[in-house]
Amino acid sequence: MAARARGGARAVVGVRVGERGSLAERRERRATRLASPRDAPRAQVDEIQHSRLLAGAVAVIDELGFEQSTVTRIAARARVSRRTFYELFDNREACLVALLDEVVERVARDLAAAGLEDLEWRERVRGGLWVILSFLEREPLLARIWVVHALHGGAQTLERRERVLARLAAILDEGRREGPRGGECTLVTAEGLVGGALGVVYARLRSGDPGPLTGLLDELMGMIALQYLGPRAARREQRRPAPAPRPVPEGERVSVRAEKDPLDEVDMRLTYRTARVLECISERPGASNREVAESAGITDPGQISKLLRRLERLGLTVNAGGGHLSGEPNEWKLTPLGDQVAERLIVLTREPTEAT
Repeated sequence: MAARARGGARAVVGVRVGERGSLAERRERRATRLASPRDAPRAQVDEIQHSRLLAGAVAVIDELGFEQSTVTRIAARARVSRRTFYELFDNREACLVALLDEVVERVARDLAAAGLEDLEWRERVRGGLWVILSFLEREPLLARIWVVHALHGGAQTLERRERVLARLAAILDEGRREGPRGGECTLVTAEGLVGGALGVVYARLRSGDPGPLTGLLDELMGMIALQYLGPRAARREQRRPAPAPRPVPEGERVSVRAEKDPLDEVDMRLTYRTARVLECISERPGASNREVAESAGITDPGQISKLLRRLERLGLTVNAGGGHLSGEPNEWKLTPLGDQVAERLIVLTREPTEAT
């Protein structure tokens, strides 16, 4: 969660030198590209590079710790240039914050899907704790980033983290209305319980304990109930059966995993030009060099020939025409791998809109 991206070809994200502006301005331009059909390939590349960098940051931070996770290392792991990194993030800190926000967003979606809003306080707390522990258990890399590595981030990272903990404490603090015992508690009680629960999870993640994090539900819930409801309620919580696991829908969006990189199967960087060429061939199977070049906005015949040959060597395209040797035009089509890559490009850019 701690880095911001600067670079990869400026042409890829449509920003000229001296035009970068603030992070908010760049995000606004990025949102505009996503909403514009004309700029769809640029938006695809932008989203893919962003996803790659988050995945690269997760891997590097978990492997080396935040202090050793340089922009160079994150960009190299993501197979993205430093320039592209700094077009998307201000620095490592901004990238880490983006990762933290990603985790919070996904947990919020899980909580919304659990339908806890209308339950009484104790059931809401138990259900919410189960959802959070389930997510951390299901996503151990993200769990270590949020719970362990974020502690070594800068002021922005720590502020983001504290904001989430304060929200959790506010939910627990509602227990003061649950009876006389709860009325004796204060906000500090809730803050202490959140900190204590987080400390238990931190110790498990740091030690590499293979035990399931969801196995902590009864003890943590008993600790909370003891403060607000008393010993008898605490014992009941410790003996309650765990909820049924929430099924994860097939194809659920995971934006920080390397599997979302549509060119994982091939050894090349994704550029705006590559995306345009693949899109053209996908929409117009059998297109000639000239037709592909016109669609991709490439004016140099030698450049389009070189790119098409490279895509052919990588197994993404195949020339079904006779070519220059027979005097017939080339007819470019996507291979099954090329089809898969093109389809994943489309899916990747559609998912964020559907999730919001």
